[in-house]
Amino acid sequence: MAGLNLRFTEEELDSLRSRAEAEGKSMQAFAHDAVITAINEHARLFNEAADHVLKASEELNRRLG
Repeated sequence: MAGLNLRFTEEELDSLRSRAEAEGKSMQAFAHDAVITAINEHARLFNEAADHVLKASEELNRRLG
């Protein structure tokens, strides 16, 4: 599996350590899960916006087609 190095301030690293500990995860597992969650949320929001635009322009697209 490919890796990625991330840089954090000491405060950010302390926060990451605390949150990971609270969830019973390693910092690596916690950071991985957070990134994947952000990616999935971005994709969900994009798809939601695309659906909205398609519905809003449905009549216009029908007339132009």
